Amino acid sequence: MTRSLTTLSGLMLLLLAGCGSASHNNSGGNGGTQPVAPTITTQPANQSVTLGQTASFSVAAAGTAPLSYQWQKNNSNISGATSSSYTTPATAQSDNASSFRVMVSNSAGSITSNNATLTVNSSQSSGVDVTTYKNDLTRTGLNPNETTLTTSNVNSTSFGLLRTLAVTGKVDAQPLYLSQLSISGATHNVVFVATEHDMVYAFDSDTGSTLWSVSVANGDSPSDDRGCNQVTPEIGVTDTPVIDRTAGPHGAMYLGAMSKDSQGNYHHRLHALDVTTGGELFGGPKEIAATFPNASGQTTFAPAQYKERPGLVLLNGIIYMSFSSHCDAEPYTAWILGYNESTLVQTAVLNLGPNGGGPSIWMSEGAPAVDSSGNLYVLTANGLFDTTLNANGFPNQGDYGNSFVKISTASNTLTVADYFAMSNEVSESNGDVDLGSGSALVLPDFTDSTNTVRHLAVGAGKDGNIYVVNRDSMGKFNASSNNVWQELSNALPGGIWSTPAYFNNTVYYGAVGGPLRAFPISSAKLASSPSSQTGNSFAYPGTAPAVSANGTANAILWAHENTSPAVLHAYDATNLTNELYNSNQAPNGRDQCGPGNKFITPTIADGKVFLATTTSVCVYGLLP
Repeated sequence: MTRSLTTLSGLMLLLLAGCGSASHNNSGGNGGTQPVAPTITTQPANQSVTLGQTASFSVAAAGTAPLSYQWQKNNSNISGATSSSYTTPATAQSDNASSFRVMVSNSAGSITSNNATLTVNSSQSSGVDVTTYKNDLTRTGLNPNETTLTTSNVNSTSFGLLRTLAVTGKVDAQPLYLSQLSISGATHNVVFVATEHDMVYAFDSDTGSTLWSVSVANGDSPSDDRGCNQVTPEIGVTDTPVIDRTAGPHGAMYLGAMSKDSQGNYHHRLHALDVTTGGELFGGPKEIAATFPNASGQTTFAPAQYKERPGLVLLNGIIYMSFSSHCDAEPYTAWILGYNESTLVQTAVLNLGPNGGGPSIWMSEGAPAVDSSGNLYVLTANGLFDTTLNANGFPNQGDYGNSFVKISTASNTLTVADYFAMSNEVSESNGDVDLGSGSALVLPDFTDSTNTVRHLAVGAGKDGNIYVVNRDSMGKFNASSNNVWQELSNALPGGIWSTPAYFNNTVYYGAVGGPLRAFPISSAKLASSPSSQTGNSFAYPGTAPAVSANGTANAILWAHENTSPAVLHAYDATNLTNELYNSNQAPNGRDQCGPGNKFITPTIADGKVFLATTTSVCVYGLLP
């Protein structure tokens, strides 16, 4: 054998071997060391993940370096998988029961590992329910238990439109969701959709099949639009319903519906529907009627003058409904009504503008927020405000136009407990610059710079200012100044016609004509400027975002853009400059779905995103 000796050490080794060195061998190999073929010391292990998550396999091997690796899926090579570990892309259901192994090789030979099996569990096991507007009574818009959708797999390669749920009528209410609901002996993940044609649907969210559908017009027709283009061409179910999974024999969904009978009379009714059949419960529906005292005697609820835009509230066994006007067509006032959820008997009545001339309550189809003490918070629209105050600082005739109002529900009664009104309240109201175009968000407790725990809520409206109120002392009215915990002037240019979201010490707002903005909270104060904002803007009415996360990980901010077609956006909630996905990204319009609609909040549950349009609900998720 001929060698090329390039180093002194190599020459000395050869001489020693020729003189009968004890280390002599007959291999004639690599400097006297026999190459060792690879052996596997730790085999790849079986992996079990939830649909949409990634799975990682690894191997430990010994043998003469360098070792080479080639992973295989179902006995076929995986391109680029050439290291000692391999992480799959986001898993699809078709990956379930796939086998993974690795070939390890070097100059002396090769060996193939044992097979490891991948189990992909359906997201059905997550068991998330969305039973009220924006997920909870504080109206955060947060689903903190989303284990399937992550910042890694929400992209146009692995995420997109799965199916479209066709309905009759415009969808203004936010879709609601129950997981693992037993219907006719089978278990389904169910999405509930209510429409302006007075139709309510239950769909299997995994297959798109219709489980049941019912009309809630009670033999009437949906109402006409009452000459107002806010909800058109018909008015049926505008409010987001609320579900109590424990009510009735199988669970109950409560909703308000407007209709018009053959004699031309208008009706509002409260319905309680069995979630498994759509059948009426508790002797329903309940016809809505009410009176309330005012300065001249009393005011009476006139069904023709109202539509129910705010979502329903279920609190301590009482369903609360609130009503808005048709545009500013007088007469109208600000009704809030309570009904027992088991009997549908009316339990409470409050009117925040009993003397006429408004306000109403519409809040861009948000819903009253609720604190841990059971107080409701609403933002009222433009209308009468009594600048003459009583000894306790409240409007002397009970008219709370253009105000941030706290309402006690103690003893199943409704009374104003506190409020805040801007110093320029009257001029803004006269100019239709109402605070009530936005909705309240109750914040968790924060400790301020003096180590005092603060109980706060936040709201914003057409003037573009953010108002943070101290729920223990909201500030009331002063014609000279705003006695409010914090005011961020012009923080939201373009104004708010939407509802905010909250996640991990951050409030998110989407103003008209502007980006989505993230305002972090420190020492019980919002930052004066956003920590991040999206690269795109949102036309009227802005956007009402929602958040999904797994605890504090994989936080995604979801937003609807009111265009035609509608656009679903997903952003990294910790940095809004990072857009993860939008439904215009995939080629050939793959993920586009239906014309946009106003005031839409995405619903996120068990690995799916439900987006309402004017004609359907679009279901997005991880692609098969």
